[in-house]
Amino acid sequence: MISYDENKRLSNLEKHGIDFNDAPLVFEGFTITREDTRYEYGELRYQTLGLLGDVVVVMVAHTPRGNDDHIISMRKADKHEQKYYWNHYPN
Repeated sequence: MISYDENKRLSNLEKHGIDFNDAPLVFEGFTITREDTRYEYGELRYQTLGLLGDVVVVMVAHTPRGNDDHIISMRKADKHEQKYYWNHYPN
């Protein structure tokens, strides 16, 4: 199950033009997930690359919260992330 903070969803939608409500669509397809160890967050955090629609690669930052996958941020993947995703996409 996906969860998120509604105020954060609205802020992300304004900043990145991507809605947390679309996160399940990303997780339904091929994804690449890695643990985000850049900072000490006080919780496990993951970054997942996946498709939103058929061509837009997005990066979803998320953390496990109980039985939920709690969305922290969603944005269009940068060019390096997109290249990495497409290089690993199954043919």
